[in-house]
Amino acid sequence: MTIVDTPERRQLRELTRSFVTREVLPYLDDWERAGEVPRSLHATAAKIGLLGIGFPESVGGSGGDLLDSIVVTEEIIRSGGSSGLIAALFTHGIALPHMVAAAGARTGGSLGGPPGGDPAGHHLVDRYVRPTLAGSMIGALAITEPDGGSDVAAIRTTAVRDGDHYVVNGSKTYITSGIRADFVTTAVCTDFPGSGALNLLVIDKDTPGFTVGRRLEKLGWHCSDTAELSFVDVRVPVANRIGEEDTGFLAIMQHFAAERLSLATQAYATAQRCVDLATRWCRDRSTFGRPLASRQLVRHRLAELHTRAEAARAYVHDVAARVAAGEPVVTEVAMAKNVAVAACDHVVDAALQLHGGFGYLRDAEVERHYRDARILGIGGGTTEIMNEIIAKGMGL
Repeated sequence: MTIVDTPERRQLRELTRSFVTREVLPYLDDWERAGEVPRSLHATAAKIGLLGIGFPESVGGSGGDLLDSIVVTEEIIRSGGSSGLIAALFTHGIALPHMVAAAGARTGGSLGGPPGGDPAGHHLVDRYVRPTLAGSMIGALAITEPDGGSDVAAIRTTAVRDGDHYVVNGSKTYITSGIRADFVTTAVCTDFPGSGALNLLVIDKDTPGFTVGRRLEKLGWHCSDTAELSFVDVRVPVANRIGEEDTGFLAIMQHFAAERLSLATQAYATAQRCVDLATRWCRDRSTFGRPLASRQLVRHRLAELHTRAEAARAYVHDVAARVAAGEPVVTEVAMAKNVAVAACDHVVDAALQLHGGFGYLRDAEVERHYRDARILGIGGGTTEIMNEIIAKGMGL
């Protein structure tokens, strides 16, 4: 199976390339140094229909599915954008799907609830989903905690029921778009940690007791703001709970596939972009009177890098098509992420080496990809967690 290159998807690629050329490339270096992308970029992407790709029109999206979202992600990076830009501009891709699913819609290749959905879910769609897909709000997803890591079931942020509200106490860290977000889809425990009694609450940034902590400085993804969050006796309406009570863990697990495939796409697309950059450099750069590309060692290195990137792309596309078709391929999604990340790690390192001293400078695009690539084997479940999933799929 593969992602069929339809006329509509070719137009989507052209639209994405035009957006990156016009709205991103002239400013990306400035955003890297500022530590965030402007809110106006969300509105611009929404106006041309890119921000809502993969979300149904019934909730304010542009239509399309998981495969169309992959096309956009791939083309942004291949056109000169970055995985950090993807993280900043498309954070709603992990902040909104749970709400959309609870309302009975379909997004990101994952089925939502029963026909008609949860009435409260429709309230959340109107309050948060539609404005976010219109570019007027920014959302974030808060799961990771300072002492929790990848162990979702051990979440310690508590939510105690008090009439028509939950009282939330706890903290989150490594939250993408945490500085700019207007609301945060937050994983909370309504019993003791480890009980599995998890819920997702949508918490407004201006709620008393909700504090956005320091901006976290990172190795890469410099244009994507990251924050620590603190909750002290934060009162959240029960109506802001996503889905039925104690269904948060299942909701989180159901939407991991789309997130992991997005990261896999970012990985192979970054590898492909670095092959393009290295090939261009080796054609233009001469040493000892000859272009680098004229040397067999360099040509063979580029051929090997190109092969790795293309092989990763083919496998991710195959798994994504199976997810979009509704197949239960949890193990294959984990393998796709690891395959793409491994290819990316190898390619970006070799591509920077081929650039020589210039590749070590901030002026070199390959330098940004080298830094940005390191998070891809950590986010959405580490390589080690993916290996554990794969091992279970093998019956080990």
